[in-house]
Amino acid sequence: MRKVFACLPMVLAMVCMAEVARAQAGSGALQFAAHITPTAARPEPVRQFTFYLLTRSYTDIAKGVSDRNALPPRDKFIEQLNVSPEMKQWLKTHGLMDLTMPGLDQLLNPDDIIHVPEFLLAYERSNAGGVTRGLPRPKYRETDRAGHPERFEAQRQEYLAALKKFIEAHPQTVNGIELQLEALNPQLKWARLQADHDKRIQQQAPELAQSQYLAAQAETDLQGNASISGVPEGTYWISTLNLQVAAGDMRLRWDVPVTIHAGQTTRIELSNLNAAENGPTL
Repeated sequence: MRKVFACLPMVLAMVCMAEVARAQAGSGALQFAAHITPTAARPEPVRQFTFYLLTRSYTDIAKGVSDRNALPPRDKFIEQLNVSPEMKQWLKTHGLMDLTMPGLDQLLNPDDIIHVPEFLLAYERSNAGGVTRGLPRPKYRETDRAGHPERFEAQRQEYLAALKKFIEAHPQTVNGIELQLEALNPQLKWARLQADHDKRIQQQAPELAQSQYLAAQAETDLQGNASISGVPEGTYWISTLNLQVAAGDMRLRWDVPVTIHAGQTTRIELSNLNAAENGPTL
């Protein structure tokens, strides 16, 4: 019995060694070098930069996060705006969000200005104060809307008809109307929604990648080289997550598929050619 107990540690050690050997037999290694080439310059090694070996493409991970935090459809967003039904319909029809964009006056016809309350008010303000000669003046009074609705509506239609003819005859009076629309411009709210959406993705996607899909990570040396050993056989992605590598006028990130074979060392070069995003900075 004593001999049995004396041999037990040796047996356990042999079992552990066998398990390690078996695991190593089913795994491989990865060696890679990363270089970035600025425009009209020599390749530079990506030094001391952390790369992540993922079991899923980071692009797919970020897309999944984006889909779960999707922006509302444009038409639904427009429906929630605090503007007139006529303005909502105009925005949907023209596929436009920015009411302060240069050249808006070229998109507006006299009917748009007459029938969309926000455009009518902006046009009246733009041409107020006697700066536009011959501009029709309304005869109706707001106090008549409740007390004399028929007279109010008749005089209002008369004014709108005269104003439409005036705009048709003087299209230059529409110039600068966008300056009067800044306060209700939906582009500001839409841009904030997009910025918040992008911020959530920038925060959540890297966290998800590292918590659920990380197989290994390695930092490059001063020559841009790195290696990872003991990687189970399978398909992976070498990724910089949402981080970019900068050199000169270039900003690159990688999300490159790589297959690891048991008992073999896979070698791959990361460069401008297989970068997920590449190009000169503006």
